[in-house]
Amino acid sequence: MILYDLNCEREHRFESWFRNSKVVERLIKAGEVACPRCGSTKVQKAPMAPRIAKSDEASQAVSAEQQELEAAMDKANSALKELRDVIEKNFEHVGDKFPDEARRIHYGESKERAIYGNASKEDAKKLLDEGIEVYAIPGKRKTNA
Repeated sequence: MILYDLNCEREHRFESWFRNSKVVERLIKAGEVACPRCGSTKVQKAPMAPRIAKSDEASQAVSAEQQELEAAMDKANSALKELRDVIEKNFEHVGDKFPDEARRIHYGESKERAIYGNASKEDAKKLLDEGIEVYAIPGKRKTNA
């Protein structure tokens, strides 16, 4: 696992762990890395200094920590994939109409059902402000194409 310093388009600096340099490049290019502060997916790697272990003991501790972190990240990724699979199998996909349909359901103008779809960060905030429960699920939606 490699810790990268990243910047978003608004110059928010943050760190994230990745399996290797190819993975970080692929995820950034696919827009799957988001700034934790503003949610922007326009992210790039920031310049960073290498981290050098000072002793074998420190190196072993870092290695054990990296292995533990990698195992936890693999488990989290599996759980998120399973959640996304369950949602896609059991919920109705309403696409870009999600904010409007969520409101119609909330206000009793449309039949109550489980839906998922697309919403901007601003739309999601407005829904939450109205008392409408919404959740952002990371990852890309599967397509049949």
